Amino acid sequence: MSSPSSSSSSSSSSSSFPGAAPAAVPFDGVVARLRAAGCVFAEDEARLLVAAASAPDDLAAMVDRRVGGLPLEHVLGWAEFHGLRIAVDPGVFVPRRRTEFLVDRAAALAPPGAVVVDLCCGSGALGAALAGVLDGAELYAADIDPAAVRCARRNVPAGARVYEGDLYAPLPAALRGRVDILLANVPYVPTEEVGLLPQEARIHEARVALDGGADGLDVLRRVTAEASGWLAPGGSLLVETGERQAAGAARAFAVSGLVPRVATSEELYATVVVGTRP
Repeated sequence: MSSPSSSSSSSSSSSSFPGAAPAAVPFDGVVARLRAAGCVFAEDEARLLVAAASAPDDLAAMVDRRVGGLPLEHVLGWAEFHGLRIAVDPGVFVPRRRTEFLVDRAAALAPPGAVVVDLCCGSGALGAALAGVLDGAELYAADIDPAAVRCARRNVPAGARVYEGDLYAPLPAALRGRVDILLANVPYVPTEEVGLLPQEARIHEARVALDGGADGLDVLRRVTAEASGWLAPGGSLLVETGERQAAGAARAFAVSGLVPRVATSEELYATVVVGTRP
C-alpha cells in the first residue's frame, strides 16, 4: 500500500480517545495490522486513524477498511495537499503530493487578481490550493464526474464556481479569452498500463481520472486544442504528465498555438508542461 499523503505531528504508542483509557486503543496492534497489509508508513497511518476515530469500534472499522485496500485518504475522508485539508469521498481521485509542483508553477505565473480555471478538477484541490496563495483570484472549476464535483464544491473557497461537464463544455462563454491560468490535471496513464497501477488507484478511483488513452495523451490533446480560445493573451495552460510523455505533450501544445516549456521537480518526481498564449 502507498504512503499517506498527510502526516501527524503528535502521537505515541499509548494514543487514546478522549475520555477513554489508553488501553482502549491498541496502537501497536493497529500498526502491526497495517504493516502486515503492506502499508509502508504503518505508524504514520496508525496515528492518523487513531486521531480521526471517535471510539474504539470506529477505529476498528477504519482499520478494517484500510487493510481491505481502501486508500487512507478515503478512510479518513480527507487528503493533505499544499497545506490544505481536502475532502475526498470514496471513488474520487486522491490528489498526489507531486501535483503541488504544478500549483507552485502556476502561482509563479499568475498575475494579481488572476482568472483561474481548474479543468479535470477532481476534488478541487489544485484550484483551492492556488486560490489560497493568490490575492483576489477568480476561480472556476469543472469535472465530468458528479462525485468529484460534489467534493470540489466543498473544497473551493467561497465565491468559486464548480461546473459538471466534459472539459470546457460547462464553462461560461464569458470566460473565453479571459483566463490567465488554466490548470488541467488530465488523466495520463496509457490504457494498457491502468491495470498495472496500485490497487488503491486501480480499484478505488474513477477510471475516467486515470485513463489517458492509448499513449496517455488523449485528454491532454483535447485540452490543448481549445486552450488558446480560452486563454487571455499571455495566459498559460499547465498540465502534469509523465516524464516520457513530456515531449509529445509539448508538441501538442505547439500545434495548438501555445509556446511550450517543460518543468521538472526531481524532489517530487513531477513533470509539468506549460504552454503560454503569445
